[in-house]
Amino acid sequence: MSDYDQLVRIANRIERINEEIQLHAAQGNEELNYYSKKLEVIERELKDLLQNFLDFRTISDSLYDGIYISDGQGKTLFVNKAYSRLTGIKKEQVIGRTVKEVSDEGKLYKGAVTMKVLEKKEQVSSIGVSLVNNREHLVTGTPIFDEEGNVRLVVINNRNITELHELESQMLKMEYHQKKADEEIKFLRKQLSSKAFSSINKEMQSLIDLVDAVAPTDVTVLITGESGTGKEVIADEIYSRSSRNQKPFIKLNCAAIPSELLESELFGYERGAFTDAKKSGKVGIFELANEGTILLDEIGDMPMKLQTKLLRVLQERQITRLGGSTPIDLDIRLIAATNKDLIKEIETGRFREDLFYRINVVPIHIKPLRERQDDIGHLAQEFIGKYGKKYNKEIKTDRTFSESLKQYSWPGNIRELENLIERMVVINQDGVLKSENVENLLYLDDRMKPMAVDQKKTLKSAVRAYEKRIIKEALENHGSVNKAAKYLGISQPALWKKCKNLEINS
Repeated sequence: MSDYDQLVRIANRIERINEEIQLHAAQGNEELNYYSKKLEVIERELKDLLQNFLDFRTISDSLYDGIYISDGQGKTLFVNKAYSRLTGIKKEQVIGRTVKEVSDEGKLYKGAVTMKVLEKKEQVSSIGVSLVNNREHLVTGTPIFDEEGNVRLVVINNRNITELHELESQMLKMEYHQKKADEEIKFLRKQLSSKAFSSINKEMQSLIDLVDAVAPTDVTVLITGESGTGKEVIADEIYSRSSRNQKPFIKLNCAAIPSELLESELFGYERGAFTDAKKSGKVGIFELANEGTILLDEIGDMPMKLQTKLLRVLQERQITRLGGSTPIDLDIRLIAATNKDLIKEIETGRFREDLFYRINVVPIHIKPLRERQDDIGHLAQEFIGKYGKKYNKEIKTDRTFSESLKQYSWPGNIRELENLIERMVVINQDGVLKSENVENLLYLDDRMKPMAVDQKKTLKSAVRAYEKRIIKEALENHGSVNKAAKYLGISQPALWKKCKNLEINS
């Protein structure tokens, strides 16, 4: 019988005795009346004890860990629901029995610590095993002493060691993935710093000196120049030489993301902010870049609505997620880049003048390759060395190779030159890059003299052939239909249509 059942039985007996005393007290017996009042006090105290016991049992049964309580002789007094859940042992199987008896029987449990606690009079921990469900548990026994220093109770805490192992395994996996992510970030940052901007042009050397001067500061930089001139490489240089080079560096191409999605990419959103929003919400680019650097590439293509919000962010240094109300403080460095003439964009009403002055604190303009003739041969040699090593080839050039490269206008700039050199290295068979290879690949013969009139061709077919060649070159130089269309001055759907009509694989 449990202590609780015994307390209930005693309470019931006291209640019956109290009823009898009250019956005699009503007949005028003063002595019985005195004992009746004493008994009422005892009854109230007993009810308080019962309530405390009920509270203790409720709390114990709410615990996740198993609780096993025995008295100073090792007799089992109480087990909570979690103990039965973890071990598979029902309370009826142990209540009223001594731990020694249960252990000697060898049917329910192995590894009990109660007797050791009684012997050592100190906390004892061990690994126990339930013989009912064959589960291991971390068992910790703690003694509770009476006023004379004797062990009055032993409280055993049972914790599922399988779950502890699983948690430990999960933590180890998390630590591994975190370490791996840290190493990947370090590697990527090292790659950024290795993309040095190379030039022997005097004006470009001045530009590199300017990068050295502004990089250690947090000043906002606007990098301008045609596509392929190396704006992103300059941004990488600024980041790698800055005090924030161990913090995030997040890049966003404003022209590559549809305008309706760009706002959520920049600012993020809260759960349920709009239809199809992720249930968990999303962290925006600004939050990801916090404490680091953000590059807004092709900022000239940012919609006017977002230009207004960006201006407010730069002024207040705060953002609010879409659908949210809590402002988030920002500590970022902004680098902006564009291939557009923002002054003309302001004049046509496509770019905010106040935003321009906010981002144009330190302007860095990169000249196109056609205006840096001395860099063409220099960069070509660097790319030959790079791709010769990559494809395990020993590559040399003939005497007029660099001069032939200078006859081309390089509308795709450094990117186009690098792509050409890589292609030449890959297809080369004799280890020498010749000027005639350049002329054949770039159609320089056709570009240097008027287009020959083929008597067998009609004007329409000649124009078609020339248009096909120009479009193919634009696609090769710029890498995408969208950028090629901008270069050619036509819309993207119009270019798609022309590619289809001219049988160009875009």
